[in-house]
Amino acid sequence: MSSFSVYDLKSVKLPRLAGGVLNLIVNLVENPLTRGLILGNLLQNGGIIDFGKLEVLTAPTFQPNPPRHFQQDDQDSESLDVLQTIQDQYPFPNQQAGFKFNTIQDYAHAYREGRTTPVQVAEAALAAIADSEQHNPALHVFIAMKADDVLEQAQAATQRIQQGTSLGILDGVPVAIKDELDMIPFPTTIGTRFLGHSPVAADATVVARLRAAGALLLGKTNMHEIGIGVTGHNTHYGTVRNPYNPGHHTGGSSSGPAAAVAAGFCPLAVGADGGGSIRIPSGFCGVVGLKPTFSRISEHGAASLTWSMGHLGPIAATPHDAAVGYAIMAGADPHDLNTLNQPPISLRDLHRLELSDLTLGVYWPWFRHADAQVVYACEEMLDRLEKLGASIREVELPELEAARLAHVITIGSEIAAALEPYYATHHKDYSLEVRINLALARSLTSRDYLKAQQVRTRTIAYFETALSQVHAILTPATAVTAPPINLAAQPDGESDLTVLTEIMRYATPPNLTGYPAISFPAGYDQAGLPIGMQAIAGYWQEHLLLRLAHAAQQELERKAPAVHYHLFAD
Repeated sequence: MSSFSVYDLKSVKLPRLAGGVLNLIVNLVENPLTRGLILGNLLQNGGIIDFGKLEVLTAPTFQPNPPRHFQQDDQDSESLDVLQTIQDQYPFPNQQAGFKFNTIQDYAHAYREGRTTPVQVAEAALAAIADSEQHNPALHVFIAMKADDVLEQAQAATQRIQQGTSLGILDGVPVAIKDELDMIPFPTTIGTRFLGHSPVAADATVVARLRAAGALLLGKTNMHEIGIGVTGHNTHYGTVRNPYNPGHHTGGSSSGPAAAVAAGFCPLAVGADGGGSIRIPSGFCGVVGLKPTFSRISEHGAASLTWSMGHLGPIAATPHDAAVGYAIMAGADPHDLNTLNQPPISLRDLHRLELSDLTLGVYWPWFRHADAQVVYACEEMLDRLEKLGASIREVELPELEAARLAHVITIGSEIAAALEPYYATHHKDYSLEVRINLALARSLTSRDYLKAQQVRTRTIAYFETALSQVHAILTPATAVTAPPINLAAQPDGESDLTVLTEIMRYATPPNLTGYPAISFPAGYDQAGLPIGMQAIAGYWQEHLLLRLAHAAQQELERKAPAVHYHLFAD
């Protein structure tokens, strides 16, 4: 592994494929007579061939294995009912400057003061979503919703609140669900046209928990088709537009959830993250996205696309809103055996802004491998966190290129395997971008997959060493801000591995290792597009990440999206 012993991630320059050229390449890689030559070239340029030549002697790790034993100090004695703890602390002091999103607490307060009702909010949400589809261009946030279902939920919540039997802080608050999770009364399409023709029989565990907490479930949001891309493009339902600038991408694959929060349709949404799909769109859309520890949140009822790297988590307007969503969604579930042995949910020190007890790690070659405006904003945020008392310490993370390729091989192989039953009859029903990605994934071998799991073992060890020295590792969320939508590539899409690599540079190690990570706003570029920052912590340390993001929020003057709806008056 000596070739990956120093910082080795490189910016790549590969041709962008779109239109007729992309269509030609896709047909060539799907043709048995020509696929070998084309695929060999693509795999070589992507680094897969060289990866196969690496000598790796470690045993494989086939999925992250967070420790199943806990020190007493890791268990929060106040976390038996963390939602009650939040409500006891309400209202908490919020010193955030600049534009203010309507938060979960704002909704709860307005309901209890009689300034609005869930029915009025539901009507405003339905009107706002309809209006957003009349924009030129339309936002394309939702795949499926039913007005009568939304209003029925709202009427029940209104009655509960008026009768003094509220289900809690989330009762009647609008929430959006990514179309990767089962939710009554809709089918689950995973962003395709051929899956999910029938309504599901039961909610996913996460959806059921939100529903039980009184959430006003608006509907199923759009996503990058089968989660195999990170721009938010979708040929079938329309590319989701960024509320900060509708001419730019939202990021993906949880494009709809991030846009729903940024546009003001809801303060909380549910995303899924196999390779940055919560954190990337949150960074691009100027909101907060938490990918918890592997197995912290049940995957039951979510599409089984990547079983060793899939994570569900909240996308929210603020870290406090993310904390509420996380507290409701997390915890053991007998339907998902991976979740059964985990520590209690903690939100310890969520509102503590003084950070003198924290040491934050930075691997400078990685941190600064980004667009100059991204680096500047993230270094500015580092300075602000240091002024709050945090110590900054340099750490080293070897073999990041091997980790990147191990992630590509793992997620590609697992998605291809999950969708193999549909390939022969439906592969031409996917977009061109998905077809070329699946062709590449299906060409990977068992040897490639095994070596990727051996590299996973080493990557976990490197991050474990770094995290033994610091409380969290900080990076930009992405190396670039949201790229412009190429109108010439609509509606068929494009394959642009150069931009893809820049978008995903910091996102994949937490999926490969299972460590929790959060994306939170750190600033804006000269065009007003959001810049996100990422923090990675040790297993089960979600409370630390939420605390850090909450402290950072108080240090940033947030800007208003170009397209935003307030569903009730302040």
